Amino acid sequence: MDALFAGGHIIDAILVLVAVEALGLILWRRRAGPLLPLLCNLASGASLMLALRAALTGGHWSAIAGCLALAGLAHGAELTLRLAAAGRPPRLDPHP
Repeated sequence: MDALFAGGHIIDAILVLVAVEALGLILWRRRAGPLLPLLCNLASGASLMLALRAALTGGHWSAIAGCLALAGLAHGAELTLRLAAAGRPPRLDPHP
């Protein structure tokens, strides 16, 4: 079990499950409504898992930082899409 975590293979297995989930959502949500926010959510989670895998396997700090930045961008895109769908424009001004 130690090798499964130390080598990052557990993350590989989880990423395969995320890909299967994304495929299932694409097939199911094609008729049910907006899919992009869900895919952004999955992309954010997958990017976090890639950052964890890089950290577990001794990856370079820039790879970890890049994965974290991608996760943040995907999360921001999801929030923007969900707020827009709710009829509220996203607030870009940090001061009310």
